Order: sequence, then C-alpha cells, then structure tokens
Amino acid sequence: MIRFHRPLFLQRVLYREALFRLKTGGRKEVSLTFDDGPHPDSTPAILEILGKEDVRATFFCNGDNCSRYAYLLDSLRQAGHQTGNHGYSHLKGLKTGTEEYINDVQIAAGVVGGDLFRPPYGSLSFAQYRLLKDKYRIIMWDLMPYDFDSSLTAVAVKKIIMKKTRPGSIIVLHDSPVSHSLTILQETISDLKAKGYSFVLIP
Repeated sequence: MIRFHRPLFLQRVLYREALFRLKTGGRKEVSLTFDDGPHPDSTPAILEILGKEDVRATFFCNGDNCSRYAYLLDSLRQAGHQTGNHGYSHLKGLKTGTEEYINDVQIAAGVVGGDLFRPPYGSLSFAQYRLLKDKYRIIMWDLMPYDFDSSLTAVAVKKIIMKKTRPGSIIVLHDSPVSHSLTILQETISDLKAKGYSFVLIP
C-alpha cells in the first residue's frame, strides 16, 4: 500500500484556497485534528487525555454520528474544542455526484454547524471545491500518519508523527475506536511538547 503522509502537489494546486499548513512565523506550533467522530467508545477517552495535557483540538465531525450522539458534540464544545463539518455520510467526493455531495455537506452543517469543512478522504472534485469554498473554510492537512491503518502498529504511527511533524503541521488523527490514536495520543503530545511544540486551534 502506498501511503502519502503529505498532500499531493496537485491537491495544493487545485485547492489553492484550502488550508494545508498553519503560518506560524517560525514558531513551533501545530494543530491537532480528529476526523470521523464523535463516538462513545473513543471521544470521552480522547477528551480526557486532551484535558490532562491542556490541549485544544479541532474535531471534524460526521453528521450522522452527531445525530446519534449529540451529547458528545456538546461535550467537545464545552471542553473548548473546535468542531467542523466532515459531511453527513462520509462520501468520497470523486466518486459522488456534485449535487449529492453538496447536499450531504449541507445536511451535516445543519447538525454540526460552523464554517470549517474537511472533505472525507481528502477527496473533492474541482466542481465541488468551487461550490464549497465560498461558504466554508476548507481544511486539509500537512501530516497524515495513518492511525486508522490496521496494518501499521501504534508504535509505527507514533514514529511517523514524531519524524514528520514540523512547524505549522495540521496533524490528522481519527476519533474512532478502531484507530491507534487512543494508544499513542498522550505520549505523542508529551513528546512533541518536549521537542518544543505547542498546540493551537485552526485560526
């Protein structure tokens, strides 16, 4: 399996107004983001770790999960975290018609709210992008460590993060019980802090 830890150059060209990396002026700041939640088997534990480490993160929430677990969406906000739209049905943009895709995002917006949007899989046609970019801030990422990949160990995922994090990195993890994120989260945050990094929200 080919793994691309950074976005492809073509994505940066096509989605030129999307945010891939923070501008930090050289400061060692990174943004921690979580996709696909909320979920009762992962979100409370993630919140506990973030609380202990005094870190705020951005959660790109699945609209269907928010409908099922509205109390968890409230918990994220009450703890001071950002929430963003990750679609309602986790559709892959390049395999979905434009009208269906936009409708799915709008349905999710009615549940999640806000103006931040991250396309599931990072998959977005140019037509979909053009229609969404004027209404939402499209947030991509700088580092994908594949914490959802069962063929990788948690140790391997953490090693990717520690090796490839750089000032301004927007790091993607997953709010899911099948992700390695819970296993590595607290130690990864501690180790990045030890390297001089601080954690900031999407500006």
